[in-house]
Amino acid sequence: MASILVVDDEMGIRELLNEILTDEGHTVYAAESAMQARTIREQMRPDLVLLDIWMPEVDGITLLKEWSKTGQLTMPVVMMSGHATIDTAVEATRIGALNFLEKPIALQKLLKTVNKALESAPKFIEPVEERSSSASSSSPTPRVAASEKVTQVQEGEYISGIAKTYFDLPLREARDLFEKAYFEHQMIIMGGSMTKISEYTGLERTHLYRKLKALGIDTSRNKAEQ
Repeated sequence: MASILVVDDEMGIRELLNEILTDEGHTVYAAESAMQARTIREQMRPDLVLLDIWMPEVDGITLLKEWSKTGQLTMPVVMMSGHATIDTAVEATRIGALNFLEKPIALQKLLKTVNKALESAPKFIEPVEERSSSASSSSPTPRVAASEKVTQVQEGEYISGIAKTYFDLPLREARDLFEKAYFEHQMIIMGGSMTKISEYTGLERTHLYRKLKALGIDTSRNKAEQ
């Protein structure tokens, strides 16, 4: 299953898409503004972004352009709007959006569009060479053959910063273990504040509690905060 970022200033839309996509087995991250979406994108690369066009302060088209210019448009993006014109949809496609969903969003149309977008995800490649190049080095770094890179990785204990044991597990099991460790870590550094964790991760509190419960994380010590 995939990690999907939903960016929409309407809480009702975020909650609806969250419920539908979570039931389909996806992990959903929600952002109510372009600023929150930026933060989440800097922390991770979602498999898909559902991006509303009309939002206050910074609209979806502007955010899409920003990601395109900064090399962060490395995942499929589907635009959403109930008032967009054909010209707006064409512009979004020209910038890099994969598809367009018109509100109100029909269930079957949503699922079909999401599945199609996820199928195209392998076409979007993370700019690894740009991120790994050293700005302080004045001499070019010798290229290493792909087979040599694989050998070097296998000799260590981690692959891309993740413990090698995770790669021996089924995807869902590995993802659940990682998410449990991630949220337990956040609970420690955030002092158990569900409000702070919700804001930091971009998850609605109701979805956050549901996810923590599913992962088997005890939140009873935070009841006093509610």
